[in-house]
Amino acid sequence: MTKKQSPRWVTALVAAADGRIFELPGYAAVGRDGSHLEPLEVSNTRPMPYGGELMLLPQRRPLLYNLRRHKVELVAANPYVPGERIFPVAAFNSPGYVNTHTSAYREDADARTLPLFAYGAVGWHHGKFRTAAMRVDRERRQDLRLMDPDKVAAGVRRMRLQLPQNRLRRHLETCALTYGCPAGKNFFLGRCEAPLPASQHCNARCLGCISLQRASDVSSCQARIAFTPTPAEIAEVALAHIRHVRRPVVSFGQGCEGDPLLAAGVIAPAIGRIRDATGRGTINLNTNGSRPDLLARLLDAGLDSLRVSVNSLRPQTYAAYFRPRGYRFEDVLASIDLALARGRFVAINYLNCPGFSDTPAEAEALIAFLRAHPIGLIQWRNLNIDPLRYLKIMQAAGPGGVPMGMRRLLQNIRQIFPQLRYGYFNPPKETFAAKHGSKND
Repeated sequence: MTKKQSPRWVTALVAAADGRIFELPGYAAVGRDGSHLEPLEVSNTRPMPYGGELMLLPQRRPLLYNLRRHKVELVAANPYVPGERIFPVAAFNSPGYVNTHTSAYREDADARTLPLFAYGAVGWHHGKFRTAAMRVDRERRQDLRLMDPDKVAAGVRRMRLQLPQNRLRRHLETCALTYGCPAGKNFFLGRCEAPLPASQHCNARCLGCISLQRASDVSSCQARIAFTPTPAEIAEVALAHIRHVRRPVVSFGQGCEGDPLLAAGVIAPAIGRIRDATGRGTINLNTNGSRPDLLARLLDAGLDSLRVSVNSLRPQTYAAYFRPRGYRFEDVLASIDLALARGRFVAINYLNCPGFSDTPAEAEALIAFLRAHPIGLIQWRNLNIDPLRYLKIMQAAGPGGVPMGMRRLLQNIRQIFPQLRYGYFNPPKETFAAKHGSKND
């Protein structure tokens, strides 16, 4: 910070073409919330969480707050190095943190769609990165400091000996070692929640699908599972986790698969095998909730909890993102109601993006949903997608009004539904009766 920089402002960060990221004295960082541009201050930011990453945004020019002129400006070149083009910088924040603003920039005319990450606003203050985000989950389930690569490798070797012929175990090795999947790593570390991918197919075509992109100018982040494991293979992996972990969770529906409801034919008997062997552990399903008829089979088999992914509780904007095939938004609600009627713990995986999720129309739809469907938890998740492209698509599908701010949205929902839990991770059943989750900050 220079002497001219007020202590309240968070200094702008920019990048050079060679990837160098540096602060730009005389300018404050700016966050975007839809069409609203807000200079970042200490009061509306927090220290960047451990494990986050900084990203240079190509084919884009930063929007920064000129502290001398007191206005937001497009700054395409370094004012201190004539002729040096500069680029905006964004933060990909760690799990458990919700972006309140995205990085502020203007696209070049020929700009390509950004890869599938969440692009949080970020700046520099007193020797530290600061980002516009709120913490919604304090659990360290995916804290990289607890995932020693040597211990992960040792766990892989141990599981090779324990489950030598299991194809699902081999698939999870790729997840953990090649893609760096935290859930995959946790399985081999013997902690928290283990993934049970099982479905090759999906009946949605999500704009931000990380395992399959067709006719798109963005790439998927990882390969989708290429086989359907048998019930025996699934149960073998699940039991290896459940028998040796405190408060274990095993989950169907991962980023490396389609929707698990479409694999109910193998998942239902797998759950039966698990429950024949033990009553321990939480068996969870992450799903789009499209097939209540198939969900009923899994509930009958012993499924403990359900997490349904939504980006919106308005049918038209939900459909614009999920692009469902052969199901309707009403089917998603029917699945939620079915699980609630059976006494199961239900959460929504709320894929949010500042400028859309915090609009009045979206807030009203969320409140109406929560009143009609008393779920136990909202998992606030940053939607990994090009934010400007996403906002344009959502605006065309159903305008939402002027954003109120993500912080205000979370506070309002908390006031109306004080018993509703906020979080990021699937909870173990030992905590289902908790009155509320982590307070947002």
